[in-house]
Amino acid sequence: MFESLSEKLEAVFRRLRGHGKLTEKHIEEALREVRLALLEADVNFRVVKDFVDRIKGQALGQEVLASLSPEQQVIKIVNGELVSLLGGQYTELNLSAPPPVVIMLVGLNGSGKTTTAGKLARYLRLELRRSPYLIPADIYRPAAIDQLRIVAEEVGVPVYPTPNDGSAGDPVDIAKAGVEAARREGCDVALIDTAGRLQIDEDLMHELERMKAATHPHQILLVADAMTGQEAVNVAAGFHARLELDGVILTKVEGDARGGAALSLRAVTGKPILFIGVGEKLDALEPFHPDRAASRILGMGDVLSLIEKAEKVYDQQQAEILEKKLRKNQFTLEDFAEQMRMLKKMGSITDLVALLPGGKKLVQGADMEVAEKEFKRIEAIISSMTKEERRKPEILNGSRRRRIASGSGTSVVEVNRFLKQYLDAKKMMKKLAQFGGGGKMGRKFPSSMWGNG
Repeated sequence: MFESLSEKLEAVFRRLRGHGKLTEKHIEEALREVRLALLEADVNFRVVKDFVDRIKGQALGQEVLASLSPEQQVIKIVNGELVSLLGGQYTELNLSAPPPVVIMLVGLNGSGKTTTAGKLARYLRLELRRSPYLIPADIYRPAAIDQLRIVAEEVGVPVYPTPNDGSAGDPVDIAKAGVEAARREGCDVALIDTAGRLQIDEDLMHELERMKAATHPHQILLVADAMTGQEAVNVAAGFHARLELDGVILTKVEGDARGGAALSLRAVTGKPILFIGVGEKLDALEPFHPDRAASRILGMGDVLSLIEKAEKVYDQQQAEILEKKLRKNQFTLEDFAEQMRMLKKMGSITDLVALLPGGKKLVQGADMEVAEKEFKRIEAIISSMTKEERRKPEILNGSRRRRIASGSGTSVVEVNRFLKQYLDAKKMMKKLAQFGGGGKMGRKFPSSMWGNG
């Protein structure tokens, strides 16, 4: 989402790098470029003005002007202001009310409310160990009720049986009955999926106001499409004026959105972005961390998110078993295949590399499509081996290698090259495991990261 803005800001900082010491003129020129980059990213113009003014006030201080590393000083200031602009501290979804906690999802048509309701239900069930209950209160969009029912079944949560034959009645009554049903079934969170609407649609907005009065939601969350840019901010302001929003879920951030919505929403509404939708699958919902987003914008990566991804697919016991195998040089192709499966669960190679400091430049400078294809080729080669061959690669003679090449759609040369890479990687991982177990790095990072090889 922030790729274009990130590139422009990096270009600004590169120009600052050429100066031994900064002058007021250098800062004025840099801030002019920052202002332009933000406006091109579709950030609200008032937000841009306040943002640039705050940076200017700090950047013209004597500490920065006298600094031997002015670029780092300015980046530090911009990073701090970006974190503040995006909301400051990470804000958790408030679930502290007596059960069932009622959460109402509102937004425009096409913003992804129904899918987001399913994603949020999955997150609540698997990540927070809650028992959510889905309530279809959108009787206007064809198949909306069926869609939520299918989503509920997929994520394994109960759903209110709203009729889908046109006899559903008043959405307000459905929402109220749904909350009562959630209470009877012992569910501790009730998620109401409302109909999409324009914020200027008086009748539908009045319906939402009646629904709020009838169900007393503890949280009203706006589901906003990041692709709509500045319009998402206008939508948020319109809904907030009528319903008093508690937070925002920003969807479709994996697309080519310019980032203006994310950078403007908190400043305009005063309400935090709680989650971001990073894909179409039901597991593609992530808590929003302002500091990590700012770090990504400035090209500094997001190592904390990378570690969290690793910890989700590796448990402590797995990591310890793998570490012992590495230390004893018993890391087999069976283990290698398992590591590849774990890596795939964390995301694409491109996405993972982009989380590393400077990773964006690596992604831009390398043909990541070729890397992804190589990953699949290796997976095919390993899958074409027998269990015994994966455990004892030393038995792979010429005829076995020819059979593996034929079965995986590769050549013997490619199979040989992979086996050599495997042996080299095995030696390297043994060294890393030894280093990670007793050195400073091993104490700093969780063992699951070393388990990832």
